[in-house]
Amino acid sequence: MTTPLRPWGRRQLLRGGAAIAAIGALGLWRGGDGRSDRAQATTPDPDRDSIPFFGPHQPGIITPDVASALVVALDVTARDRPELDRLLRTLTGRIEYLMAGGTLPPLDRRYPPSGSGILGDRFPADQLTVTVAVGASLFDDRYGLAAAKPKHLTEMPNFPNDRLDPQLCHGDLLLQFCANHAETNIHALRDILKHLSGLVVLRWQITGFQQPDSDPHPHRTTVRNLMGFKDGSANLDPKDQRLMDQLVWVNQASGEPAWAVGGTYQVVRVIRMFVEFWDRTPLDEQEEIFGRSRASGAPLGHRREEDVPNYGRDPQGNTIPLDAHIRLANPRTPETASSRILRKGFHYAREIDKAGQLDMGLVFMAFQQDVKRGFEAVQTRLNGEPLEEYIKPIGGGYFFALPGVRDRGGYLGEGLLKA
Repeated sequence: MTTPLRPWGRRQLLRGGAAIAAIGALGLWRGGDGRSDRAQATTPDPDRDSIPFFGPHQPGIITPDVASALVVALDVTARDRPELDRLLRTLTGRIEYLMAGGTLPPLDRRYPPSGSGILGDRFPADQLTVTVAVGASLFDDRYGLAAAKPKHLTEMPNFPNDRLDPQLCHGDLLLQFCANHAETNIHALRDILKHLSGLVVLRWQITGFQQPDSDPHPHRTTVRNLMGFKDGSANLDPKDQRLMDQLVWVNQASGEPAWAVGGTYQVVRVIRMFVEFWDRTPLDEQEEIFGRSRASGAPLGHRREEDVPNYGRDPQGNTIPLDAHIRLANPRTPETASSRILRKGFHYAREIDKAGQLDMGLVFMAFQQDVKRGFEAVQTRLNGEPLEEYIKPIGGGYFFALPGVRDRGGYLGEGLLKA
C-alpha cells in the first residue's frame, strides 16, 4: 500500500532522540556504524537463505527475484555532512546485519527492545536484500555534493501519458527491500528507521509482490503481469557478466565521477493498470497491443516465448503490428541495442479509488549504465503506443544505486563523501 507521510513534528523528534540517547548512555547501543547488534547476534546459520552483502555491486540488482518487495523513498534531515556520514555508516551496518539474519540481543527491559519482534527474537535472512540509491535532490547545497553528482541524475520528468502524484515521486534516498516474505521487508524497514531516527523522514512507500522464479505456477516459466501477459520475456540476462558490464554497471569509461564506478542508474515507475477496462477488451486486440500470445507468451506468428521475432521479414507489421509494445520497446536493430535495460518488476494492489475502480498495477524498476541512452530512449519510442489507453504512470523517480561495499569496514556512499 502506498502511504505518503508527513515529517515528524519537533516534539516527536525530541522524544525519539531522548529515548535513543538514554539507550546510548547505558552502553546498550554502542558505536555510530549500526553494527553493535551484529556482534551480539547468534552466528548466522550457513543453511539459512542469506545473500552476500559485500562486493563491487550492491545486492538486489542482479540477485534472482523473490516474492515480496518494499520500495521506500526517504528525505534526509541530517544537519550537515558529518551527520550524513553517520547516516550512511549506520545504514550500511544495519543492512549487513539484517541480511545475515540472527538473534536480537537482549537489552534492559526498562528501555525499548532491540528489534520490533514481528519475526520473533530470532529472525531469518529470508533472502533479504536492501539496495540503496540516491536521488538528485541529495546533491543540492546542503552537503556540498553538487560537484560529485552523477551526470545523468535528474528528477524524473513527466512523459506524455504520465499523471504523476507529487507525494509519490522522487526523494533523497531510495531503499529497495526484496525478500521471500513481506514481514521480512517490514522488519528490516522498521529496524532501519529506528536507527536513523532524526536523520531521515519517510517520503513515500509502495509494496510489491510476485510469484518468484523459484516457485512458479505449473506450466509457467515467466511471471505474468496483472494484465495476464508474460512480463520480461526479452529481459537482459543478469548472469551475463559481459552484458552487465556493457549496459548496466557504470565503469571508468562511462564519464561519470570516479566514486560512481560499480553503481548503476535506477528508474522507478509506479504504473497503474486499468484492469477492469482491460478485462473487457477482446483477446485479439490485447495480443496485438502487446505483440505476444497471451497463452504462450510467444511473439505473434511464433510458437515459443523464447523465439526472437525478425521484424525485417515483417516490415508492414502484418504479423506483429508496428506499434505493438514489444516492437517499440525493443526494435532489435543495431542502433537500438545500446538502449536495452535490466528490468525488475513487481505487482502492486492498493485499495479502490474514489470512482470505485481497482487501484493496481506494476512497480517497474530498471537498471542501466546511462538513463538517457537506456530508459528514456525506450520510453520515447513507447510514447503514444496503444497500451497507453490502459495504463497511467503515477509515481516513481530517477535514482543512482550506489556501488557496493567491497570489504568489511567500508560503507555505502563512502566514495561519494570522500570525493
